[in-house]
Amino acid sequence: MRQKPAKPPPYALNRTTLEREVRVDTYRASGPGGQHVNRTESAVRLTHAPSGVVVTATENRSQIRNREIAFERLVYKLRALNRVPKPRKPTRISRGVKERRLTAKKHRAFRKRDRALGRRGEY
Repeated sequence: MRQKPAKPPPYALNRTTLEREVRVDTYRASGPGGQHVNRTESAVRLTHAPSGVVVTATENRSQIRNREIAFERLVYKLRALNRVPKPRKPTRISRGVKERRLTAKKHRAFRKRDRALGRRGEY
């Protein structure tokens, strides 16, 4: 369940600010890795409160490495949220394009009309 962002973008991307804004949860990862994975809490979940973004990292047996990967993923997601799309500019169709389009439509209409009347190949 994703929460509504508390404050709008842009979000800070530097590590020190993120460490203050983030809640870090550690838990036991599932999957391959044997006894080491089953006994240690090496998986990391980061919850960024201002934006509501949650990222996890469970790939490595090391909690420190998983924490680094999770912060990289968080920065990647926040960078995507910070991105402001360019405003779209409506473009005008030139007169030549309009005329070509209309002549093509007329040509198609004549062909369909002739096909309905039973005439073929008289163009």
